[in-house]
Amino acid sequence: MKILVQRVSQASVEVEGKRVASIRRGVLALVGVTHRDTEKEASYLAQKLASLRIFEDEEQTMNRSLLDIQGEVLIVSQFTLYGDCSQGRRPSFLQAARPEQAELLYLTFIQEVKNSALSVQTGVFGASMKVSLVNEGPVTLMMEK
Repeated sequence: MKILVQRVSQASVEVEGKRVASIRRGVLALVGVTHRDTEKEASYLAQKLASLRIFEDEEQTMNRSLLDIQGEVLIVSQFTLYGDCSQGRRPSFLQAARPEQAELLYLTFIQEVKNSALSVQTGVFGASMKVSLVNEGPVTLMMEK
């Protein structure tokens, strides 16, 4: 499982021209699932996301987590995180999980983040989405398990 984490001052998702989710200060988490993933990876990464210290304290040091700042989370599925561009000109997505497996683990990840008592918004699994964000810092990190 891969999670691309972007620290944001705001982010939103549109599907078919309609806003389906939006957050203020927090993180946008793009979630990719591979066929080897289980609930164990989803749970581990959800807990890590909630406690990842990427927000600045009074001394401008990244020392605070989403939990510390009571930040919001926007979670969006993104199978293209498992795109392989090493050969040819068209990415291969053989490492991405089949939609049935990916959706179950995506939903597990969402529930685990919600269990941390954070405010969570989500995209629409499998939909063509337009994601807007203001990356703060910029801070962008890849988490993988």
